[in-house]
Amino acid sequence: MTYPLTAIISDLHSNVPALETALRDALARGARRFVCLGDVIGYGAEPRTCLDWVMELACAEPRLPEALADLGEVKLEPGLCLMGNHEHALINSPEDFNPKARAAIEWTRDELGRGGRERGFAYWDFLGELSPSGMDGVAQYAHGSPRDPVREYVVPRDSQDPVKIAALFAPMECGVCFIGHSHVPAVYYEDGRIFVPKVNPATREDGVEGPYSLGVPGTGKINKSEDLPRAIVNVGSVGQPRDGDPRLSYVLFDGENISFVRLKYDIDCAADKIFAVDELPDYLAERLVKGR
Repeated sequence: MTYPLTAIISDLHSNVPALETALRDALARGARRFVCLGDVIGYGAEPRTCLDWVMELACAEPRLPEALADLGEVKLEPGLCLMGNHEHALINSPEDFNPKARAAIEWTRDELGRGGRERGFAYWDFLGELSPSGMDGVAQYAHGSPRDPVREYVVPRDSQDPVKIAALFAPMECGVCFIGHSHVPAVYYEDGRIFVPKVNPATREDGVEGPYSLGVPGTGKINKSEDLPRAIVNVGSVGQPRDGDPRLSYVLFDGENISFVRLKYDIDCAADKIFAVDELPDYLAERLVKGR
């Protein structure tokens, strides 16, 4: 079976302007499958719309959200959505979140009920069924890391810690695992190498870096005797980048090669929506401009 070009998105954080920009771009580039690595909600002002769209895209019979109906008929392959730490906090408790993140979770919990009783039940059913990790026979997926799918951060400095790197790769069953959570795009290899994409850093215009061959073992469960380094790919964040670049980030994957995509979106619109909600701290809007 041919592996469909897959758009891997993560950390949407209730940011509809960013999500719509990413979806339209991915579809224009030929993506026919969507994998979301979690944190659909949290921080931003439109959790219900983000959930609506992901619920339509990341299911067994996906379809385009109504807002993208102008793109015409597009046949999509079954998608996937994982549980992030913000979904986990929403379902359980945000007690270990900082005050700003906790305020957003508490507001989101109330906001999900404002779309009507039946729709509210649909949101909670969807959230309650999310898995913290997944596989599709070619790649492994987690929100945080292969070792701790929900909560563990993987950041560039970890490439200099061989003990942590070994622990991160130990649970992997495929040649590649895609993650999010830190909001910082990068590729980590089992042998300690790291690749940090730089897509038009000077101009910060829309751009793509790749496609690059991952150079990892083939599909399915890895043969431990193969002398090939495995890779962990952080796809960055659609809704709240934190690498100093405010452009949204996502990855395209064709089963062998990856491309990092960085795009400008209407940050002012996303920020204004947060400013308009008294319960959401202004800081959550202000950081979007800085990409921090």
